[in-house]
Amino acid sequence: MSDNARNPIRILLVDDSELVRRGIKTVLAAQSDPPMRVVGEAGNVAEAVSESLRLKPDVVLMDIRLPDGTGFEACRQITQKQPETRIVVLTSYSNDNFVYEAVTAGAQGYLMKEIDPAGLVQALQDVAAGRSILDPDATTRVLRLLRGSGAEGGADLSVLSNQERRVLALVAEGLTNKQVGEQLSLSENTVKNYLVNVFEKLQVKRRAQAAAIYVQQANPNRQ
Repeated sequence: MSDNARNPIRILLVDDSELVRRGIKTVLAAQSDPPMRVVGEAGNVAEAVSESLRLKPDVVLMDIRLPDGTGFEACRQITQKQPETRIVVLTSYSNDNFVYEAVTAGAQGYLMKEIDPAGLVQALQDVAAGRSILDPDATTRVLRLLRGSGAEGGADLSVLSNQERRVLALVAEGLTNKQVGEQLSLSENTVKNYLVNVFEKLQVKRRAQAAAIYVQQANPNRQ
């Protein structure tokens, strides 16, 4: 948190509308605690990937509909090359399949463009701090789509060891690997290794997918 107080959260805006980008920049420029700085802009998939690799932003704020493809394609390319980069989808489309695509592509959040400025700032701050901002409704929809597509593969938490369950429980709370390690007295690399095993056993590829399964099965009455 002290780092955020000193250093601005560096953000890459990806939207084919210059007007939208200007509006978001105006909102973020007024933010001072923590400060947020738009370090670059992109209007299509190719620019989004190249600018992300060049600028290495903390967060990419990504539209879905782009002239040369989708934000999901850009998201996959960016997370493959820069797994530490956090990505938030900002869109006008509320659609179950889009939420599913966003999570499986590696996004840490899915926001509607109708969100108010304070909500956007808070979401970006949360994502930069390592938390996921998928709300319970979105998590439920993702889980339903995973089941419907067979991607969940009938996964059950019983296949996990006690330590793997403890790691996943903290991940589902939105903790980063480093924070999970601090809670369980494990190194960050050990946490990563546990998550690799968790993903393999649950037959998923992303932490948001694994977290959705945990939330549903460990807290069936929560949704």
